[in-house]
Amino acid sequence: MANALVKGQNLGVAGAGVVLTVAGGISADVSALLVTASGKVRTDADFVFFNQPQAPGVRLDGARLLIDFAAVPADIDQIRAVLTAADDGVVFGSGGAPVAAVHDGAGNPLAQYVIEGLGPESVVIAVEFYRRGAEWKVRAVGQGYAGGFAALITDHGVSVDDSPAPAMEVRSVPGELGLSFEKREKLDLRKREVAKVLIDHRIFGMRARIVLVIDKTGSMHKLYRAGTVHRVVERMIPVATQLDDDGSLEAFVYAVSYAKLPDVTVAESEQWAAEFLHLTGVHGGIDYGSLGGRNDEPPIMRAVIDTLRADATMPTLVLFFTDGGFAKRREIAALMREAANLPAFWQFIGLGSGNFGVLRTLDELDGRVVDNAGFFAVDDIDRIDDAELYRRLLGEFPDWLRAARAAGIVRA
Repeated sequence: MANALVKGQNLGVAGAGVVLTVAGGISADVSALLVTASGKVRTDADFVFFNQPQAPGVRLDGARLLIDFAAVPADIDQIRAVLTAADDGVVFGSGGAPVAAVHDGAGNPLAQYVIEGLGPESVVIAVEFYRRGAEWKVRAVGQGYAGGFAALITDHGVSVDDSPAPAMEVRSVPGELGLSFEKREKLDLRKREVAKVLIDHRIFGMRARIVLVIDKTGSMHKLYRAGTVHRVVERMIPVATQLDDDGSLEAFVYAVSYAKLPDVTVAESEQWAAEFLHLTGVHGGIDYGSLGGRNDEPPIMRAVIDTLRADATMPTLVLFFTDGGFAKRREIAALMREAANLPAFWQFIGLGSGNFGVLRTLDELDGRVVDNAGFFAVDDIDRIDDAELYRRLLGEFPDWLRAARAAGIVRA
């Protein structure tokens, strides 16, 4: 049974290491500061958060903070665990009291601290682990930081200008709080991976309309039956949360013709997939059989192009998933040349090892104001981890954005 701590109370923690978890209350991100006896970090590398998840002896694993006391440098006096409200404008007092739990390496409960009495704080030092001679102890802190996250880390010696964006800036959208803990945790991890790519390319915080196009031809049967297409949509949702204004995906399915589907939202994504990811039958009022069973890309490409406006206030990112086809080389090339004058980047993703035709030579397509398309193919998208998938998915978009701005195509 865990020892219940109250604010200010401390407890010795025996063993080689501990795991800190936080549950309850509002959605919050966990980070840590490794500080010397002066209360300052030695360098920015002593700040552990989503984009820098490890320091000597301390590792952030999703929402868990893992501490190996033996590996903590001798000049580190304290490890301060920090909670930051995940949603802008939300404070800890608007939800229930968060609960910080400490377990040993074997999973045995050591201590539990219900952080009560929080009000307008959006940043809280939850607990701190500190040295007492050869031992380590944990203290229940529960101290809000009125100056906010930036003030907290700068007061601890972290350089804000040189550090990547802090975890609190990872964007949340309506519907996330209604997800189960497991689904929220998976979504949060994926959002962080998307944010890392955007930070690395210096476009974090920008907004873009996200359009999702999904192949529903007969050759996709195995991918639908295995749930691969469902998982693809699930993995695209974090992209929308970090880029799209309302965090939703505008969706189409296509074969010979196409259908515009309702938008995919965080809250309804599972129900959406069950209703609209099909090859045949009538679902949601759409006759999937009437769309055909083979590839013909020009109609769906024309439909997407017709939604683009030269005076749009934000760019569009088209995520186009297919298992092959693209045989109408001349027509597709003409559409891509036309689309190059509009504020949209087309990222084509090949599923499997099919014949992707003109997609493989998009980089060589002439007659365009800017290079407005990218392509990569994967034999098994389920075997690519999130970090690699988002790096490939979003890697060319920032280069296009800069070129499109320079050409006056994107004005925002």
